[in-house]
Amino acid sequence: MKKDNATNAIPEPTRAELEILQVLWEFGPSTVRFVNDKLNEQRDVNYTSTLKQMQIMADKGILKRDESQMKHIYIPVEAEIKTKDQLLDRFVNTLYKGSASSLVMQLLGNKKASKADLDAIRNMLDKLDK
Repeated sequence: MKKDNATNAIPEPTRAELEILQVLWEFGPSTVRFVNDKLNEQRDVNYTSTLKQMQIMADKGILKRDESQMKHIYIPVEAEIKTKDQLLDRFVNTLYKGSASSLVMQLLGNKKASKADLDAIRNMLDKLDK
């Protein structure tokens, strides 16, 4: 993705852009038609809206467009984990003044975590302690 010179970070995707990225991360490089069909499994989305959104994302540097075939294929520029890490960092810094523990405490306090979730958290904390 294009880098923002001030923060050296990717442009922050909008909610609609994140929905498109989720499809591409899950299924790999895809046509607009495929992405639109997957989005329509969740809610009604017009093909032309998806096309325009993906063209804008390519212009912003969030997606690359492979024009070597008759049907253009769109590919995310950044890996899923890198994008999510940068978005999470911004979120924690903005809303929790950089405190990951405040975020985790609020998350666990506001939502009933399953036993499996709590076990996974304990395992991760044990690994971090080692």
